Amino acid sequence: MIEKNNNNIRLFSLNSNKELAKKVSEKMNVPLSSCAVTRFADGEVQIDIEDSIRNDIVFVIQSTSAPVNENLMELLIFVDALHRASAKEINVVIPYYGYSRQDRKAKSRQPISAKLVANMIEKAGANRVVTIDLHAAQIQGFFDIPTDHLTAIMPLKQYIIDNIPLENACVVSPDHGGVKRARSIANELNIPFAIIDKRRPRPNEVEISNIIGDVSGKVCIMVDDMVDTAGTLCAGAQAIVDNGATDVYAMCVHGILSGPAMERIEESVLTKLIITDSIQQNEELLSSKIDVVSIDDLLAMAIENVYNGRSITHIFGAS
Repeated sequence: MIEKNNNNIRLFSLNSNKELAKKVSEKMNVPLSSCAVTRFADGEVQIDIEDSIRNDIVFVIQSTSAPVNENLMELLIFVDALHRASAKEINVVIPYYGYSRQDRKAKSRQPISAKLVANMIEKAGANRVVTIDLHAAQIQGFFDIPTDHLTAIMPLKQYIIDNIPLENACVVSPDHGGVKRARSIANELNIPFAIIDKRRPRPNEVEISNIIGDVSGKVCIMVDDMVDTAGTLCAGAQAIVDNGATDVYAMCVHGILSGPAMERIEESVLTKLIITDSIQQNEELLSSKIDVVSIDDLLAMAIENVYNGRSITHIFGAS
């Protein structure tokens, strides 16, 4: 519920995830404000904000998902337009933060692109960033403006409770980096967890060495922050089945689903892949094995609490 004078709150959606923005708008009972995002003949982005936003508190929803650079430029140019139109506060809501996998130098002469993107968002004029399940939590520190890092694990966990028998279940981390997330969910569900021991020789490729923990005879739930080409996910699911699991579900916050992902998922041993709508999907092209859980309640609650100056501790911080 918006408690202040709601005449000075503005909610905008750009092109990357209009369906999610509409759901958030309906949850908050705050209409989406009008703006036009067009292109010049050479592809340059042109922004036209159709109403006065002077002294307004603005929230703009935009995932920087594919086409990543197009959506990122839309966001940067829109934030600049808001700044120049004298918005009081500019809150950027990024359900999926693109370039988050480039958060460090893995070898010499590599960029730290996640930091570069953070710099650009700040320079454009944003006052706050709200995002969900960053690939690496330390990306929060790349910003020098308030950054609310939320987690979508709760709505995904509810899906598990509602749809998966937990009497003989086990949570599985797809790698050592996801152990904290897997352990947290396993503790909340009061079930054991296991770890896939793997290495990546190249991007989007994986070699699985071992399964740490007992998955034999269990319904396994793999937990990760994102699924891209699904090669790692499907290889992990196969390794779990090879070690005796009866069923394998996968729960990933961000469904990037690039290239051969759909075909791999459809042909895999996965029972179901559960993702959120942080990235807008073409449901007609989705595999029958994929279910989508909405994060509209999560974002609506976060936006309302930020606007009203209330704590968001109960929805703050990815596991």
